[in-house]
Amino acid sequence: MTDTAPAADPALLSIDGPIATITLNRPAAFNAINLAIAKRLEQLAAEVEAVDGIRVLVLRGEGRAFCAGGDLQTIGAAAEAGTIAPVVGELLQHYHAFIATLRRMPKIVLASVHGSAAGAGLSLAFAADLCIAAEDARFTPAYAKLGVSPDGGGTVGVVASVGIRRALQIFLAEDSFTAQQAYEWGLVAKVVPGPELATATRALALRLAQNMPAGLAATKALIHGAPINSVELQLDAERDAIIACMHSDEFRSAVKKFTSKGK
Repeated sequence: MTDTAPAADPALLSIDGPIATITLNRPAAFNAINLAIAKRLEQLAAEVEAVDGIRVLVLRGEGRAFCAGGDLQTIGAAAEAGTIAPVVGELLQHYHAFIATLRRMPKIVLASVHGSAAGAGLSLAFAADLCIAAEDARFTPAYAKLGVSPDGGGTVGVVASVGIRRALQIFLAEDSFTAQQAYEWGLVAKVVPGPELATATRALALRLAQNMPAGLAATKALIHGAPINSVELQLDAERDAIIACMHSDEFRSAVKKFTSKGK
């Protein structure tokens, strides 16, 4: 396993074979997103994207919470100073670059959530490709109470997962909801007891990492493209992707193994 940052960094990256882990590391602030962590997350996601051997990226939070959302001290100070546009604009420039990289990278992104996932933390949990949650996890949209709209990919991940009506309910009519509710709505893949979260996250990450790289990358791209493509475009994309995958050595050896079973 390799670690690429000192513990004082606002976000940490460790790589263990095909599994990378980014840890939000501002536990005293419940991993709230400020400019420093946004810049670091953008940098670390780019590093993960560039390593071919990584198949799965786990996102987790240090301390008692996954992520409490945007840093309201930073944002509140900007509101008082009349500098909302430049301050929040710069923050989201880096944070949204991070989110875009998560969606684009040819690796499966797995959010591992415990404690609070509020505002941008909720958005991050569901902008990931998959989410596993501890029973104690609490998802709090938070935006409506502040009189603002979602950010951090919230409308990307939630709408794609649950549809327009449920997304409107989540962001405008729910104060918070449990991991079990998130599971029932299709936002969370698995709910486990809190003490088992790390072990269950690793088991799921290892299962995902068993997928061959070409097939994993193509499947992620196709599934994210499906809601926005016409049927014809999507079918063309499926054709091109499966043909590309079939040119891999992994496919040839898998077919050989499968066809020789009955002989």
